[in-house]
Amino acid sequence: MTVEMTAWLVPLMALLAAGLAAGFTAGIFGVGGGFIVVPALVYLLPLLGGDKSQYAHVAIGTSAATIIVTSIRSFRSHAKRGAVDMEVLKTWAPWLVLGDAAGVVLADHVDGHILLLIFAIGVLLMSVNFLVPKLSNFVISDTMPGLAPRVAIAGGLGTFSSLLGIGGGSIAIMVMTLCGRSIHKAIATAAGIGVLIAIPTAIGFMITGFGEKGLPWGSLGYVNLPATFAIASMSILTAPYGVAVAHNLPAAPLKKVFGLYLVVISMTMFMKALHLR
Repeated sequence: MTVEMTAWLVPLMALLAAGLAAGFTAGIFGVGGGFIVVPALVYLLPLLGGDKSQYAHVAIGTSAATIIVTSIRSFRSHAKRGAVDMEVLKTWAPWLVLGDAAGVVLADHVDGHILLLIFAIGVLLMSVNFLVPKLSNFVISDTMPGLAPRVAIAGGLGTFSSLLGIGGGSIAIMVMTLCGRSIHKAIATAAGIGVLIAIPTAIGFMITGFGEKGLPWGSLGYVNLPATFAIASMSILTAPYGVAVAHNLPAAPLKKVFGLYLVVISMTMFMKALHLR
């Protein structure tokens, strides 16, 4: 095996493994897989060349592109079980897309290490809702928010998610469980929200990154196509298995596992953000 082939084999195998993990994570937690993909890409993109100042933006843009495939696969699997709240998707969709646009614009004006610090802090804050029993079991209403709070929540969710390259599932799950939805229905619906967030976000990152210097090989704007294809091709295989596990686990341990998972990812990204300075 030549040196050139070996140099490509390592990132390819790592990206395929990240895709398998992202698909399973998307299915079980309804989060799109961005919490797996972004950290993996931040570590692997240097193997594809480019300037380190661009890695965070490319990781986020590429993550959004992979979430399109992963979330659609996860959403369809949940929908077959009748677990998706379609009314939530219909009423949230316009405000999610508007928030996406705002997040893409903001991301284009923020340095890479700052993006990763925002990612780490946001993930850590979201973990609290699932790790503190009183919060994870707390219900503030039996109905979903009305128009005004819906605009604020969905718009903010779209902005935050596109800024970080995630499907927004964690925040959506938190809102829905606070409003009396079961964790299983919340996870299923969050998969659909991931689709609504990922499509405009990926397109936006392609546009804002077009013509940028120092991008890793194979990038179209801030979306790296080889990484997208490698991760997405694997994630569609494992997403249905994650869905099956989600529907067969009790709610309480599912919330705890999700919360611990967010803490680990947060700590990892804190360290990487410091290394990008």
